[in-house]
Amino acid sequence: MTEEQNGTLLRVAVPNKGALSQAASEILREAGYRQRSDSKELALVDPENGVEFFYLRPRDIALYVGEGTLDVGITGRDLLLDSGAQADEVLGLGFGRSKFHFAGPAGRCTSLEDLEGKRIATSYTGVVETFLAERGIGATVLRLDGAVETSIQLGVADVIADVVETGSTLRAAGLAVFGEVILSSEAVMIGRRGPAPAGLEVFRRRIEGVLVARSYVMMDYDIRSEQVSDAVALTPGIEGPTVSPLHREGWVAVRAMVPREGSQRLMDELYDLGARGILLTDVHACRL
Repeated sequence: MTEEQNGTLLRVAVPNKGALSQAASEILREAGYRQRSDSKELALVDPENGVEFFYLRPRDIALYVGEGTLDVGITGRDLLLDSGAQADEVLGLGFGRSKFHFAGPAGRCTSLEDLEGKRIATSYTGVVETFLAERGIGATVLRLDGAVETSIQLGVADVIADVVETGSTLRAAGLAVFGEVILSSEAVMIGRRGPAPAGLEVFRRRIEGVLVARSYVMMDYDIRSEQVSDAVALTPGIEGPTVSPLHREGWVAVRAMVPREGSQRLMDELYDLGARGILLTDVHACRL
């Protein structure tokens, strides 16, 4: 009997549009799950993997998961915290990174203390109100959807709180960032509170496998036996490297997973140590 016939499909919310949508679908495909081919599809069943996907507005996903309608979701940390939903972050996904800052007319506000009594325009009232309350700052938070930069020019607000990437949009509006970072956000997997639903552990393990695979590469190289200890110190691997004798006397082959970042430098160090035939191979999926 399939998971679908058993009525135990894991119900997963996926962003239907916006900056997180494509990257979320890509990581799910890499994890072995079916994904929609038509952007108009609202739901897709993957009975072989025991999952049903629902494509929803990113801002709504935390609410659906929090109330228990869906089991798991992919959304932004900012949207989760802003929603106040009864859902928790399960796993950071490493894409869709952004930082939230306060910004105001250049030179007018320079510290958090300057926010006292001010009107702050933002699309993320929950995040900003929590931030201010934790620091005992009294200010009026106004919810505005879309671009908030013009709210100061129009006299609606004194300060804004928004995502800042390059800062070029703020500078064009005559605004400058000040104070500490409000929130560092990224795409996250979220789950409803309470007992874990059937299938969640497998789903999480698959996604974690993709994240590890994206962060590591497989390195193979040949080296003289007397240099193995020094080489292995550079490439310890996850559980330890595989070392195999070669037909060429006095040489061995070494295989180890190494972090993708810095792997080219590592190849140079191994070459200087005497390693030859050094190869890097992408890892598409793994279980650790």
